[in-house]
Amino acid sequence: MKNKAMLEIADVKLIAAAAEAEAVKNNWAVTIAIVDDGGHLLWLQRLDGAAAISAHIAPAKAHTAAMGRRESKIYEDVINQGRMSFLSAPTLSGMLEGGVPILKDGQCLGAVGVSGVKSTEDAQIARAGIAAIGL
Repeated sequence: MKNKAMLEIADVKLIAAAAEAEAVKNNWAVTIAIVDDGGHLLWLQRLDGAAAISAHIAPAKAHTAAMGRRESKIYEDVINQGRMSFLSAPTLSGMLEGGVPILKDGQCLGAVGVSGVKSTEDAQIARAGIAAIGL
């Protein structure tokens, strides 16, 4: 039997705080979502001024990154390169940059999804959050 690391609430709070700090430092109004390895929402935080729609997009990006075990940007790139049929992939709706998986020892522990600014900036915020737990 294999053992697998799991996110604990303390990890989630550290990720969220670091992601929020990155957003605030840059004066970016975003929503931050953190999910477990099954794509289930553990944390949702909509910063002041973030658009209401970002509260739907951030969890979708996180879900996509967790389920695919890769950054959501990969799916955006596939679609932008002409594989439009990928839009019909079941249960994946956040196929935009800004979802980053939380990986440890080759295993996906969950993901962070951010929405509200440029997609590269969304991903920057997500990575800053993940870095707070040393991954």
